[in-house]
Amino acid sequence: MDVRELELVLADDIDDGWTPLFVQAAVGTTSTGAIDDVQAIAEAIDGVGAWLHVDAARAGVAAVCPELRDRLLSGVHLADSIVTNPHKWLLTTFDCSVLWVRDRSTLTDALSITPEYLRNPASESGEVVDYRDWHPQLGRRFRAMKLWAVLRTYGLEGLRAHIRDGVDLAAYVEELVADDERLELVTARSLSPVVFRHVGGDEQTLSAMHALNASGVAYLSHTVVEGRAAMRPAVGSWRTTRGHRHDPG
Repeated sequence: MDVRELELVLADDIDDGWTPLFVQAAVGTTSTGAIDDVQAIAEAIDGVGAWLHVDAARAGVAAVCPELRDRLLSGVHLADSIVTNPHKWLLTTFDCSVLWVRDRSTLTDALSITPEYLRNPASESGEVVDYRDWHPQLGRRFRAMKLWAVLRTYGLEGLRAHIRDGVDLAAYVEELVADDERLELVTARSLSPVVFRHVGGDEQTLSAMHALNASGVAYLSHTVVEGRAAMRPAVGSWRTTRGHRHDPG
């Protein structure tokens, strides 16, 4: 996000009589893994009254590693909410998202409904947390159990080893791309996603990707960066190793 542009847009809205409501920063965008300057964004909206949400869907779990934490969490303490998805990179089966809110009453006041048949002494006294008030649906799946099982199985050091291995493999892929004259990096690597393309252009890029996907050896997704197609692997499986390298020649 261009923070200066954000400041200009906010100023224009306020001058036009609008009230800025919500600003979303990204810690690891889907296409390229880009990380916004959350600290600068928070400072830009200070005093405006807008809710600052941080989307750290995939990259956020990498904060279990101390050496990555400053980069990922800088300024996050100023946010009103943050979400990350353990099912994307933290060995948890789909689906499992973790949401933190600074003031939960803001969320529950917007979503809670309390008809007579849902009233009970425990809820009225605040003795229990009614998670039905944390989202639109009345019922919810017990996602916490599978995340708890992963945490207990791997432990902190096991999870750190998994994340570090993913980052290391991405660095290895980055090296392979840099050493191949047919390919070029599109953006600087951010954690595990590696965004690259064929130097011949979009047709060759997508053709190479589709051929690789059809082979069953690996699977890549694609994106468009500044109007040009690109391929993007993002290692997240604990079973993927350097030994899975495939050179079609």
